[in-house]
Amino acid sequence: MATSRKVKKVIVYSLLLFGSVFMLFPFVWMISTSFKTPLEVFSLQIIPDNPTLENYIEIFKDTLFGNWFMNSLIIAVVTTLSVAFFDTLVGYILAKFHFKGSKIIFIFILSSLMIPTEMLVIPWYLMSTELGWVDTYWGIMFPGVISAFGIFLMKQFMESIPNDLLDAARIDGMSEFNIFLKVAIPQVFPALSALCIFTFLGNWNAYLWPLIVIESPELRTLPVGLAFFSGENEDYWELIMTGATIAVIPLIIVFLIFQRQIIKGITLTGMK
Repeated sequence: MATSRKVKKVIVYSLLLFGSVFMLFPFVWMISTSFKTPLEVFSLQIIPDNPTLENYIEIFKDTLFGNWFMNSLIIAVVTTLSVAFFDTLVGYILAKFHFKGSKIIFIFILSSLMIPTEMLVIPWYLMSTELGWVDTYWGIMFPGVISAFGIFLMKQFMESIPNDLLDAARIDGMSEFNIFLKVAIPQVFPALSALCIFTFLGNWNAYLWPLIVIESPELRTLPVGLAFFSGENEDYWELIMTGATIAVIPLIIVFLIFQRQIIKGITLTGMK
């Protein structure tokens, strides 16, 4: 019996190891290629004979890659802060204030989740054109400053906060906004952390809408800029891989710092 369990463990861990290597190999190859010279690009060596930083210097010196990186960072950070505040506030109001029409409002918010993004692109673009938002930061950000999914998520978690806790704060003389900031938010911080992480990752990787609404090369986001760069420099694989490596660095940093919150957020989201 014990031998059978050991054999099963060996098989399971072997499969997991094989799967890990299979998944990580393209990523490792991408990083390796970013340090290779043009002559070494198609060599089968993982570790280049003459590793160089020339590719990183060239991509920032001779392209708009620095602009694209900062554009994506600004848009992802601003949108994440907006979603964190407004979604949490709306979720708190819908969960803790029962007023006429609140359920209908929540149903409308939920129904918007069933509309594919591709169907919203044309109304967004028409609105951006009418208001002069085409080819601007705000034009990229406005569809994501409030998230229907975030409102739904935060409402579900806000409902778990005991009303007695909020009533005690009101008796102590706290304003409703201070109760929201100092009492409610700390109670749902794991869910809020997960929402912020998912929002940041989603906006960092956004491609379709920024591709449509941005016309100036210097205002492109990193995914859009990298796609154009790859098409224009399809023979320079070392530069393409360098750009891709730089693009995933913030995602790796976010995951390494907040991996516990990501896992906990996914678990809590599934429970809710």
